Amino acid sequence: MSVNHRIIHASAEQIFEVLADAWSYPSWVVGASRARAVSPDWPAVGAELHHSFGIWPLVINDTTSIEEWDPPRRLVLRARGGMLGSAHVSLEVQTHRRECVIRMTEHAASGPSTLIPSFIVNIVGHTRNREALRRLAYQVEKPHRAPDTSE
Repeated sequence: MSVNHRIIHASAEQIFEVLADAWSYPSWVVGASRARAVSPDWPAVGAELHHSFGIWPLVINDTTSIEEWDPPRRLVLRARGGMLGSAHVSLEVQTHRRECVIRMTEHAASGPSTLIPSFIVNIVGHTRNREALRRLAYQVEKPHRAPDTSE
């Protein structure tokens, strides 16, 4: 099981605004190359994000579904990766003054990853999810830029 923490300089509501936008997932989930379709009821429990991951031409199409949606505190996802299996991913947010601490926990639920020694899976998962939280923080914290009026 991989566990990562990051301070995000925003409110929990702002974090969940980004999490509620399934189309934004490829911009912060490491390995996701595109979103292909999103259930109209996203982010309701059971809703699915149809995504691709990998680098062309080695791209796998699959889905991620919401198992728990409790804004502004917790999101639990079931991320599927074709023959690679699936993982449970939880994002928990705690507010501390004017910032939040987000905790991302991921563990293999099915497939070959469950057969690999956990310390190896954890090293890879920790590195990947550290970058995912850095990208998520950027999405949440990025300043609202004024439109470019130069021509």
